[in-house]
Amino acid sequence: MFKMIAFSMRRARRLRGDTSGMAAIEFAVLFPLILLIFFGTIGVSDGVAVDRKVTILTRTLSDLISQAAQIGPVDLSNAYAIGTVIMTPYANGPIKAKVTQLYIDSSTSLPKVSWVSAYNDTPHACNETITIPDGLKIPGTYLIMSEVKYAFKPAAGISGGTFQPPTFNISDQTFTRPRQSASVQYNGAPAGAVCP
Repeated sequence: MFKMIAFSMRRARRLRGDTSGMAAIEFAVLFPLILLIFFGTIGVSDGVAVDRKVTILTRTLSDLISQAAQIGPVDLSNAYAIGTVIMTPYANGPIKAKVTQLYIDSSTSLPKVSWVSAYNDTPHACNETITIPDGLKIPGTYLIMSEVKYAFKPAAGISGGTFQPPTFNISDQTFTRPRQSASVQYNGAPAGAVCP
């Protein structure tokens, strides 16, 4: 029996000093964590890039429309087409955009919709009151407001216990004043787009 215990002790000492499989075990434990960090970094960097592109698109729409004294449906269609180029290489299907001219009422200082155009989105109602920052409420003036929403879905992710990536709704809003005239006229607008 003593020989058995001695034999077991020698075997245990030998195993304790054996480190030949340690690297493989460490790799097996750390590999999933490394993959998680790798794909997480890609997902976050894509999300930041899409957020920047949404901001650029919002500012571009507002800037393009505010530079004209008058616009038509073709001008707005071209502005929205530029948006699909700005969002490249990301899908342009999830883009929802609105360009609205607001009139700040002289007596109430409430911003109301003067005309509206929408792309893949529901337009604001005619004469609808819109909330804007107080610093922009100059009575008797006009503002061009652009709004863009984008449904960003990362390439990989876990949502609700499944391997379906979640959808992140990214949005931005920009205001500019008309530059060539007091307001931008919307000629040839579809019915309901221009308020009386």
